[in-house]
Amino acid sequence: MRAPARRRFPLFCTVSISPSPNPDATAQAPARPGSPLEVLWAFFKLGLTSFGGPVAHLGYFHQAFVERRRWLDARSYADLVALCQFLPGPASSQVGMALGLQRAGWMGALMAWVGFTLPSALALIAFAYGIARHGEFARSGAVHGLKIVAVAVVAQAVWGMAKALCPDRLRAGLAIVAALLALALPLAFGQLAAIVLGGLAGWLLLSLPAAPAGPSVSYGVSRRAGLAALAVFFVLLAALPLAAAAFGSGFWQLADGFYRAGSLVFGGGHVVLPLLQAAVVPPGAVDSAQFLAGYGATQAMPGPLFTFAAYLGAVMDGPLPAWLSGLFFLVVIFVPAFLLVAGALPFWQALQGRAAARNAMAGVNAAVVGILLAALYDPVWTGAIAGPLDFGLALAAFGLLVLARLPPPLVVALGALAGWALAA
Repeated sequence: MRAPARRRFPLFCTVSISPSPNPDATAQAPARPGSPLEVLWAFFKLGLTSFGGPVAHLGYFHQAFVERRRWLDARSYADLVALCQFLPGPASSQVGMALGLQRAGWMGALMAWVGFTLPSALALIAFAYGIARHGEFARSGAVHGLKIVAVAVVAQAVWGMAKALCPDRLRAGLAIVAALLALALPLAFGQLAAIVLGGLAGWLLLSLPAAPAGPSVSYGVSRRAGLAALAVFFVLLAALPLAAAAFGSGFWQLADGFYRAGSLVFGGGHVVLPLLQAAVVPPGAVDSAQFLAGYGATQAMPGPLFTFAAYLGAVMDGPLPAWLSGLFFLVVIFVPAFLLVAGALPFWQALQGRAAARNAMAGVNAAVVGILLAALYDPVWTGAIAGPLDFGLALAAFGLLVLARLPPPLVVALGALAGWALAA
């Protein structure tokens, strides 16, 4: 008698809740393989419109690739998000790389990164060339409207994930505790503590049935390839400081600083800023005024905050032309993210077949919901909602996404127009 009631929570579950599930409630078959150009176009559109930071990016990805394009099922997407939360580096970019890898192989991973990253990176390189007259854009009404739309996007993601990943009191309680930890403890430490606690609680307290036989997502990465990616990651982490010391070159010292920033930071883009500041300001490659101006411009950009590296590379003096230096340091800061996610995927998939891993993953997924809930308040809500008009616009955007089911790019455009109108 209980099985029909539990089928109300379809996709996004780590495992099936009922022993004989309805086919409509299980993970749908992954879509057929696509082309790198298809991946490039899909992520390029997101790279132009994905405002709001990594949490909002995950909401955009879920809507675009799980609900609309159905490249993978929601359970697999939730597991992928959990993996990237564990790894250092920009989590949303790593999710995008893995989605491109699953869809169109290694070239698909590259195209996903290029499409999602290049729009804001090129804009920041242009800003570094001296387009200072657009500095007020970061404080314009249109950008404020985009931030408000990000509130609706994250709220939609939290709503959908909570219904599916927290179908019982225990996991709902885990999500609440995770949200409290993420709010109470600073920066990435609270998120890591919430994920570890969720995994331990799931392992010790949950006892979920075996996942039903059915289609699973393959990312096409063998264990040998995964080990090779991890080996390259650690070799570069050790070799770049040695190269900087051997050549005594400021250029290689900067490359080492950017690579370490992309390798050792948990918690997303904002957490990387202190490391980048330490890498470029004390040596004199970039002065404080330039650093803060670029940071302000980055806040107005869609896509990952790690594209700040492109601005820093372009604005500093060096042996390369400004545009080439910007692209070089952009690649340097993202290489660790790609190597880590490619190296972890084959082993992550093997672990998911074990009962203890399934229970722990269910707890981790509940904790991820709590982390998203905390991020919905800070920084997404606190950075966007300043009064009743802002709240009304966020509520309208939420309705357009959830009830009217309008595509996010259209809602983003309407939000920017509404924000500009309100400011005027």
